[in-house]
Amino acid sequence: MKILVVGSGGREHAIAWTLLQSPNVEQVFCAPGNGGTATMANCQNLDLAVDDFPGIAQAVQDYQISLVAVGPEVPLSLGIVDYLQQRNILVFGPVKAGAEIEASKSWAKDLMKEAGIPTAKSETFTARDSAKVYIEKTGAPIVVKADSLAAGKGVIVAMTLEEATNAVDELFNQGFNTLVIEEFLTGEEASVLALTDGQTIIPLLPAQDHKRIGEGDTGKNTGGMGAYAPAPVVTSEIMNRIQTEILQPTIDTFNKRGIDYRGILYAGLIITPSGDPKVIEFNCRFGDPETQAVLPLLETPLEQLMLACAQQELSAQPPLRWQPGIAVCVVAASGGYPDAYQKGKAISGIESINDAIVFHAGTKLEDGQLVTSGGRVLGITAVGENFESAIAKVYAGVSAITFEGIYYRRDIGYRFNI
Repeated sequence: MKILVVGSGGREHAIAWTLLQSPNVEQVFCAPGNGGTATMANCQNLDLAVDDFPGIAQAVQDYQISLVAVGPEVPLSLGIVDYLQQRNILVFGPVKAGAEIEASKSWAKDLMKEAGIPTAKSETFTARDSAKVYIEKTGAPIVVKADSLAAGKGVIVAMTLEEATNAVDELFNQGFNTLVIEEFLTGEEASVLALTDGQTIIPLLPAQDHKRIGEGDTGKNTGGMGAYAPAPVVTSEIMNRIQTEILQPTIDTFNKRGIDYRGILYAGLIITPSGDPKVIEFNCRFGDPETQAVLPLLETPLEQLMLACAQQELSAQPPLRWQPGIAVCVVAASGGYPDAYQKGKAISGIESINDAIVFHAGTKLEDGQLVTSGGRVLGITAVGENFESAIAKVYAGVSAITFEGIYYRRDIGYRFNI
């Protein structure tokens, strides 16, 4: 098979890398890809933007590609799957109507209400004044979210009333015209990425992401500073509840609404102190950086699962096979991220790493030199037979990498035993 992966981040590098572990995958193309996919054997970058649907469809013809796997939420929310399906191209990912579950938080809340899915109480606002009145009435801590796509950075957890009202101004000033304000839930966060063909839904290993920029989960939200899998906070009993109380009802409600949702359904969860799973958010694609921690443990060929989802044959698949052990991913970011940062910094040290996999995110090749080109630059992943082994390997790998301004959290996985 030849497969085209749409996207340019660490998630897409991890997807491409995983696909190429299979003897059934001859070549992977990435549109547009990054510095890591550019140098991976049997992988070729294509100079195509993720929203260049005609160009992507033409590439499928030109290179005789069997399957398109869409990584990021933006092309999904713009309807890339609908566009390709209309041209009889096999594609892994949900249609535009399904991607609305990530593109609009208020839409997602309505669907959860209809499906009876446990989630935080919330209200939607299109005016600053009414949002601030609600905050004053409700009190803090409280969570203020941009309704539309915000690259993982449109959520502000406000611990005081002042922070909450400032968050309203900040998000409206950034150009968001609708906010969702919801109750603050306490507990352990977890991410469950699930494969679905629109009927059957199968969860992958649970992961835990580290959203905040600072150690101890402090500071601003980011796209994710690291992750590990499997996350022990999601016991087998809790996973069964997630399947029956959250994942299956969501797919059933999509079907009730006439939406044929295939691909990945990502549930961002809080596991409350009493052990109840509640949905913080849904995403319509693989998580980043959770994918970089989950896929290295997957032994079932990924292309087989993607095809089963696209062709609505997931129920016929045998149980997923997983490598034993723990995987940890640590993100190396540009100094200043998630605020302003500089690009074009030379990266060195990757070639000296033996015990970890380096997934590129914000990198590109300039005259043969690998340089930074984004806020999150690299995701370094290590697999160990236990948590301590994986942590030791991953931080040994991280410490070998240098570029000007490099920043990473030194406490990824610190909640593993909590």
